[in-house]
Amino acid sequence: MIRYGELSTKGKNIKLFIQQLAKNIRSALQAHPKVKIHGQKDRMYLILNGEPSQIIIEKLRPIFGIQTFSPVVKVDKQLEKIYQAAAELVASEYVPGQSFKVNAKRADRAFELDTIGLNREVGHAVICAIPEIEVKMKQPDIELRVEIRHDAAYLSVATIKGAGGLPVGSSGKGMLMLSGGIDSPVAGYLAMKRGVEIEAVHFYSPPYTSEQALNKAKELTVKLTPYVGSIQFITVPFTEIQEAIKENVPSGYLMTITRRFMMRLTDLIREKRGGLAIINGESLGQVASQTLESMTAINEVTTTPVIRPVITMDKLEIIDLAEKIDTFDLAVLPFEDCCTIFAPPQPKTKPKLEKVLEYEKRLDVDDLIQRAFDGMVFEKIQTGDYFLTSGQQEFEDLL
Repeated sequence: MIRYGELSTKGKNIKLFIQQLAKNIRSALQAHPKVKIHGQKDRMYLILNGEPSQIIIEKLRPIFGIQTFSPVVKVDKQLEKIYQAAAELVASEYVPGQSFKVNAKRADRAFELDTIGLNREVGHAVICAIPEIEVKMKQPDIELRVEIRHDAAYLSVATIKGAGGLPVGSSGKGMLMLSGGIDSPVAGYLAMKRGVEIEAVHFYSPPYTSEQALNKAKELTVKLTPYVGSIQFITVPFTEIQEAIKENVPSGYLMTITRRFMMRLTDLIREKRGGLAIINGESLGQVASQTLESMTAINEVTTTPVIRPVITMDKLEIIDLAEKIDTFDLAVLPFEDCCTIFAPPQPKTKPKLEKVLEYEKRLDVDDLIQRAFDGMVFEKIQTGDYFLTSGQQEFEDLL
């Protein structure tokens, strides 16, 4: 039994959210085709049909849109059957010396007992079956939940916390500017939590960046797939653009103009792919390109909304989230990405837009953008994919 939490506030649109959640669960459980999903207005039910429950539980934990869920026993709405199921369920969990309580809810108001009566009578049935068990209203060892719904009664003794948030895809699509660093995977995670479907855009500059650096970015994407099932990964060739910028632009403006090219390309990809926003891992004041002045100069190339989920976080807060979603150890592997290979020693923290525009006149912006756009490579990345295994020993040495 899956409980929706925030989705229950969506009124007439709730059906769309439930359909998206069901789609995401089906994608996450694609290795378990026997599981049947039944989405209803206030609950969703997964019939396992023999599939391994513990594996299913672990795959449900990261799916956004699930507030809590429970393995449940379903019985007919007959009191004797409810009493018997309750006693057997508590007995299966009981260890001598433990306490319990009954927490009953009644969606079917026509049922013969109200919630107080259910708590009393079901509790009595458990005590009759296990006379030595203690009743404890606050913080019991076992909490037996009994839900009387219109179709059946559902009983459970475990409530597992879900990921919360909104189902990925229910808030539209955004293009995540994914580097190989700590911040952008966290930004992608936070965007997905608010229902945004992400596609990862990665800028690749061989021979200055290695294939291992590219594979590292793909591995970071793999870490984000459990929340949705699969993510489109888009590799953008960026070498020619960076060489042209390095040759024609003063050192202090290299990063600003580089980021403007990235923003232009990401926006073109967004348009091609039907996205509604650009997402990145910028944190205010963290580096020279992430001051308000720099962001203003960089944003000038687009009118598309740019979502910065970690904008107000400090580095330690971002690291805590990176560790939570298991991207930190990968992110700190020392493979260079294209944002660092040409990083100037003294970048402008307050770039002037008029100078930026003047320096860009030295570049054939449209042709450079078009060639990079034409060279894009698309790849679907799924949970369980591996990309660094070809250099496994090197990878382990770095860890």
